[in-house]
Amino acid sequence: MEIKNYISQELNSSQAAENLILKITKKIRGLLDYPVIGASLSSVIDIQTDSRFLVCANYLIFYRYENEVVYVIRILYGRRDYVRVLFNDLSEKEEK
Repeated sequence: MEIKNYISQELNSSQAAENLILKITKKIRGLLDYPVIGASLSSVIDIQTDSRFLVCANYLIFYRYENEVVYVIRILYGRRDYVRVLFNDLSEKEEK
């Protein structure tokens, strides 16, 4: 809901926020029928991972599909450094 709050409050557009949430929800629900429709994250970055992603407007939906269950990991604005955001915990653990 951070996305909705940001667009509603900071960009002063509650209708745009509602529309985006509906689009994102529709994309995620589509994974119920086609769970491997998203691109493999490993196909665009040089990190071995079983995560996949979908593009929805200016946002990226990151998820995993395991044992016939879809796990949404994170939804991020497309211009963010998603590799750092998604894998920061991994690199911090390796440094210790």
